[in-house]
Amino acid sequence: MIFISILILIVAKALISSNNLSPVLYPRITAIIFIYAGVLSLNTLYIQSIGSGIGIYSGLFHITSISQFIEGFIYLIGSLILIAWPILVLQRQTIDSLSTVFNKSGNVSASNLYGSVGYEDITKKNNSRMLLLDFYKSNYFAEYSLVVIFSTLGASLLISCSDLVSMYLSIELQSFGLYILATLFRDSESATSAGLKYFLLGGLSSCLILLGAGLIYSFTGLSNFESIYSLITVSEFNYIIQGLSLGLTLIFVGFLFKIAAAPLHNWSPDVYDDSPTLVTTWLTIMPKISILILLLELYTQIGSGLYNTIVNLDSINSISGHSLVLGGDILNSLTSMLPLFNELNTTIIIKNLLLISSLLSLLIGTIVGLAQTRIKRLLAYSTISHIGFILLALSINTEQSIDSLIFYIIQYTITNLNIFLIILALGYIIKNSIINYNNSYVVQPLNDIKYISEFKGQFFSNPLLSLSLTICLFSMAGVPPLIGFFSKQFVLYSAMQSGYYFISIVAILVSVVSASYYLKIIKVLHTSVDNINEQEIKINTSFQGQNSSVYLPNDVNTKNISNTESADSNLLKDGNGQNNFSVKNVNLLTNFHSFLISSLTLSILLFILKPSIILNITQVLSLSLFNF
Repeated sequence: MIFISILILIVAKALISSNNLSPVLYPRITAIIFIYAGVLSLNTLYIQSIGSGIGIYSGLFHITSISQFIEGFIYLIGSLILIAWPILVLQRQTIDSLSTVFNKSGNVSASNLYGSVGYEDITKKNNSRMLLLDFYKSNYFAEYSLVVIFSTLGASLLISCSDLVSMYLSIELQSFGLYILATLFRDSESATSAGLKYFLLGGLSSCLILLGAGLIYSFTGLSNFESIYSLITVSEFNYIIQGLSLGLTLIFVGFLFKIAAAPLHNWSPDVYDDSPTLVTTWLTIMPKISILILLLELYTQIGSGLYNTIVNLDSINSISGHSLVLGGDILNSLTSMLPLFNELNTTIIIKNLLLISSLLSLLIGTIVGLAQTRIKRLLAYSTISHIGFILLALSINTEQSIDSLIFYIIQYTITNLNIFLIILALGYIIKNSIINYNNSYVVQPLNDIKYISEFKGQFFSNPLLSLSLTICLFSMAGVPPLIGFFSKQFVLYSAMQSGYYFISIVAILVSVVSASYYLKIIKVLHTSVDNINEQEIKINTSFQGQNSSVYLPNDVNTKNISNTESADSNLLKDGNGQNNFSVKNVNLLTNFHSFLISSLTLSILLFILKPSIILNITQVLSLSLFNF
């Protein structure tokens, strides 16, 4: 379905002129494709044999109930993110005089006035011209939609892969799409910088994954996951198991790099902060879901020998003469029996890797996040902290912990998506303006909200959005009775039940500390201001003795604006010699965007009233990993 849609969109873009299509058509079509593909994925759950799994393409992919459910979930979230793209309707009237200002001036061009986004001259039949931002060109819509579909196709293939070859090809297909997304607005220096950082460091992590896959194949001659699982269980403890353990460890390290788990997290704050907010929304959610589900499948299958061994305690005691202590000391008791249970060697190595990464993610994501003043960098460190909770649940590897892990992924996705949708909505409301000249318009580029201080006083001007953001932040902090509280509670409860007391205490402490930087944002939201738009610069312009005030963002070259307007101010007169040049705000927030924010906020707020819908699903999926 997704692959056919890609081919159709490519052909449509090649054959149909972009000027003949509405720019918003591409993301809307892509959202519909995702919804339809998600319905098809969930429909396969009715197949009876899906529980034990169905191999396709000669065993390269393995379809299970959990992979199909997560695939449908990925498609749904992808369609919701695409809804956040703004709709812009411009009055395409003549604007000869304003166009001439930029063309005749030797000191300024339209690109200087409107920052680094760029512009396009559109010539009409009557040779009148209008300046339009390249940001709103339909090419951006088409490219964004196609790249998003490519990346999502890689994510859907990754969660179903069952071979080292398909695993590497899927992660690269997903990653290449993400690299392009980060640099999609190619006229923006910050976006180009973010894409370059992401590409270089993402390539490093891909090299680690490829090296691990190469080691596994060189030591075992196998690439199919099922064969590798069987080899771990039956082989003696020798150089083959050692090479296999090293290869799996490198693969896990590479994937931890890609989800920005500490101490492999340094790239994520820079990339998230420099990328456009719409792209950051995709980067913080979509790739993490597929990679975490793949790690869950790998670690669960690798540790299945450990799980089966623990269940059959009587046979273990009769073989080894050791007495096992239930709880967190099970692994310590089994350590002395590694020569008899070879599969435990690989499991213990990966478990320790996950626990160390979880602990560092909890500490670094919380402590470093306290010093952040830029909103997307703060949310990046918040994501690292949440990755720590998810890795803790993954490392425990019991039915209860896997249940809590899937539930945590779902609630994190919903809450994080809603936060970015609200940030985008506030940016659409307060950071955009239209320059009006004789009822003809030139639109200022979208300026993302970068600093926490820009939220100051928004509760008084946009109370509903501010309250929704407050609820989401409280949920991220784990305040009851919001959905974020229950996700953390389930993870901590499963950790305590398995005997991981130290890391559980650390997780509780960092959860309390992290609430302080969420409260910092909430405090700024509800702080009143006397002066409007502190982040804007007031520029006084003179038109033959008549003064007017224009508010423009910080990245505008004010020197060039002043020179241009003073040199060519006569060109901004209408036929009667009157100055009709003005700047006003424009609201790009759509009705469906608002409806989506309200729906997600209510789901976060009212989860306690009907929790069984999500909890039953996560419980069934966790049981399917252990019973089939």
